[in-house]
Formats: sequence, C-alpha cells, structure tokens
Amino acid sequence: MEDRTVNEPETQAYVCRPARYGMLAVGWSCVALGLIGLLVPLMPTTVFLLIALWAFSKSSIRFHSWLYSHPRLGRALRDWHQHRIIPTRAKVLALAMIGASAIAIGATVAESWQLAAAVLPLGLVAGWIATRPSRAPQHAES
Repeated sequence: MEDRTVNEPETQAYVCRPARYGMLAVGWSCVALGLIGLLVPLMPTTVFLLIALWAFSKSSIRFHSWLYSHPRLGRALRDWHQHRIIPTRAKVLALAMIGASAIAIGATVAESWQLAAAVLPLGLVAGWIATRPSRAPQHAES
C-alpha cells in the first residue's frame, strides 16, 4: 500500500483512457490559464489551479502531486485544501469586482426584477467569500 502524508488529498485516476486524456487536457489548460493569471491583472489564478488539481486527481497522480507540492503554486492549493483559506488580498479584489459588477448591472438594467435576479447571486457569493478565513487557525502548542 502506498504511504501518503496526512495533508495530501486522496487521488483516484480514471481507468478509461479517453476520459483520462480529457482530464489531463483540462488540467494542463487550467495550469496554463492559472499561469497567465499570475501575469494579467484581474484574471484569477487559484481557481484555475484548483480545477487543474481536481482534473489531475482524476487523471494523473504524478501531475497532481507535482502541482500540490509545487513551491510557488502549491501553497494556495494546500491552504484551501487544509483550511479553506481565501487570502485577504484575493478577498478584497473579489469583493471589489463583485461590487463593481453590481454597480454596472444597476446602471444598465431597467427592470427591478432583473436587477434583483442579477445582484442577489452576486451578494450570496460575496457573503460566502467574506466568511471564509484569511489565515490558518492558530493551534495552541503544548
């Protein structure tokens, strides 16, 4: 039996070859989009890397372990997996973009029901983001 660290998520590769190749393609595409997100302002990085990690968990234990353990990219993935952390900088940016989107929708939508239908989900997502922790919990040392 393979020895795993406690914090590493379980992975299970597909046995169907076409599905495996499809998931590998999704994984590498999302890694590419995540890397672009490092360079392009306002383009997310972590969400694409989370999707890539999931796709690799279904297709390649080797690529999954590489991404999860990566010295630069893996930290955010490990923080999310272990503690469901959204860093403060990412929260502020996400909430600002949600607010800007709500303002733009409010300026362009004439009907109040349409405004409510568009802004209510944004508010729910904003509330969810705001309630995620920003740092790992401090454990009392014995």
